[in-house]
Amino acid sequence: MFGNLPQLRRDEMFRAFRWSAILFLGFLVVTEQVLTRSYLYRFDHWIKNLRHHTFRGLSSHALLALDDLGLRSLTATVLITLAVFIGWRFKSLRPLYLSLSALLLLNGVVGISKVIFGRSKPRLSLDLLHAGGLSYPSGHSANALLTWGMCSYLIYRYTHREPFEGIKLNWLVITITITVCIVSLIRDTHWFSDLLGGVLIGGSLLVFLIAIDRAWPSERQPS
Repeated sequence: MFGNLPQLRRDEMFRAFRWSAILFLGFLVVTEQVLTRSYLYRFDHWIKNLRHHTFRGLSSHALLALDDLGLRSLTATVLITLAVFIGWRFKSLRPLYLSLSALLLLNGVVGISKVIFGRSKPRLSLDLLHAGGLSYPSGHSANALLTWGMCSYLIYRYTHREPFEGIKLNWLVITITITVCIVSLIRDTHWFSDLLGGVLIGGSLLVFLIAIDRAWPSERQPS
């Protein structure tokens, strides 16, 4: 199958698979640090012990709104809406299939990981594993990178014509992901390693899906 792909497309696919593996390896390293309470675990508690400013009123609502950029219901709604629009515009179900695959993988991998590790939230001032918590890895940071990243990919890959003309939105995805992570630390809803683990697993799944997409040519998709 791969032998029939153009060389550039094949190179893109294998490069994406490599990066997916590297990011997943990073997730495993972070997980090892959490399980063994090593350097990253101690860094979590150093951040936790810093003096945190208490936000109230309008500033609190603003932080919550920014945090919602990683909320599963919001990101999934935006992604599916975009996929349906692009699919209708270019007469293809592929964007929808790709988006549904991203959401299923995200919820499956991250959700199962949360249950397995059962890490408690920093707001409890306790850091316990297998305690019924859902802190590690962070679903917010994984959602932010994977879902907004998939939106960016669909716009770039499938709309090389007006009004999009192949716009690259990588900078926006990075900004949103970093914002969600910072807000989570400020609101004390996740340990730093939770967020880092979420970014790594979200990134790994995103790049893996891009690699799969590049492996199957489509006449509706620019090569």
